[in-house]
Amino acid sequence: MEPISIEGTPKTPTVNFDATTGIIEVKGRSIPENSIEFYRPLVEWLEEYSKEPQKLTTVNIQLEYFNTSSSKCILDVFKKLEAIKKARNEVVINWYYEEDDEDMLEAGEDYESIIRIPFKMIEVVD
Repeated sequence: MEPISIEGTPKTPTVNFDATTGIIEVKGRSIPENSIEFYRPLVEWLEEYSKEPQKLTTVNIQLEYFNTSSSKCILDVFKKLEAIKKARNEVVINWYYEEDDEDMLEAGEDYESIIRIPFKMIEVVD
């Protein structure tokens, strides 16, 4: 399975999805012109990955900011991860947020309350 590697821009996050290591990373800002178009390949990749996932999938989310349309797409990504976990695989979600960014911390807590995977909240101190 081919990894996904997308270089971040001022409007889109850096993305690295690697099936061989089971490491999934999304970092930066997510305010793409068309969120559905940007996230569709990621959701499709996870659908394929879910057929033969690693025993442990580690997800690192380190977003500075995301808009409303991205938030729905990010939830779609988490729902695919939830399906992987339901199939008796281990999924760890590390949600990084800046030291003073209460909004990003709350966003992580909101996602955690929706899907059935515990999040590890990690404060980034500059």
